[in-house]
Amino acid sequence: MQETRLDTARIQAARRVIDPVFLDTPLYHCEALQPDLGCAVSIKLETANPVRSFKARGTEVAASLLADRGSPTVVCASAGNLGQALAWSGRGRGLDVTVVASRFATVAKLDRIRALGARLELVDGDHEMARERAAAIARYDGSRLLEDSLDLETCEGAATIGLELVDTVPSFDAVLIALGGGALATGVGHVMKALAPEVEVICVQPLGAPAMTHSWRGRRVVTTDSADTIADGVAGRRPIPAVLDDLLLVADDAVLVQEASIIAGMRMLLDHAGLVVEPSAALGIAAILEDRDRFAGRHVVTIVCGSNVDMNAYHRWVGATPLRKP
Repeated sequence: MQETRLDTARIQAARRVIDPVFLDTPLYHCEALQPDLGCAVSIKLETANPVRSFKARGTEVAASLLADRGSPTVVCASAGNLGQALAWSGRGRGLDVTVVASRFATVAKLDRIRALGARLELVDGDHEMARERAAAIARYDGSRLLEDSLDLETCEGAATIGLELVDTVPSFDAVLIALGGGALATGVGHVMKALAPEVEVICVQPLGAPAMTHSWRGRRVVTTDSADTIADGVAGRRPIPAVLDDLLLVADDAVLVQEASIIAGMRMLLDHAGLVVEPSAALGIAAILEDRDRFAGRHVVTIVCGSNVDMNAYHRWVGATPLRKP
């Protein structure tokens, strides 16, 4: 494998600084999904932790390094999950955390960031505007700017999920990974290519927020003017060039899925696995629903990456009508 920015030895070492509450998350074959999907589906459940998403694996690594270096202040932009994770990791290490988010982000995520003790600043725009504001704060007061997917801590923390997957018995054929900024996809993808190269790495993104997928397909950064998806956790518009370079080395495919399929995936995870998930976490199921023939008879792992969802919106999405197959 050509070299990415990531390092397998550092990823293995990251497990030693991540709080064990975020490690060795449940991985199980969900037999109830198989009749509707036509393939064996195993779920890697990254919601069974104090911040209900995978993001704390990365913030634990970042916060540990900052504490060791005596850097007490850190700022990040977040759609909600990274901010919660950084607030949790920073609180335990005495760091002063500022999170910049869109005023239109999921209220439940914003409330939890505040509850975890971080300073929250809201901008009247999308996540890209929040990124610009976080960078400005860092320049002004000298805080460490933690940039999701660009900073290796976020990628290599997420990559520890891959270490847990490669120890799976029996082995699997493909892993479906939600694609946003790219930390999860490049992290897990790096480990798969290094330690289990026979596993197909498939990234999944909403049709309404396709920037990284278009970039992967075109092998160059492609930006979009807007993003229109319920999957707010992956709704970026401006891919980071260095992250795209890594993704090009580790992803076998990147696919786009429709909003209706995301909602159907959320409903299936509720009905057949008893899981309440945010839209980004249902992208893998959505990909199977839209291309059953591709996955027929195979064993697929989907990473359920978060469950921080506004419950009123959730009930509107999945509660009004019975599940219909696309």
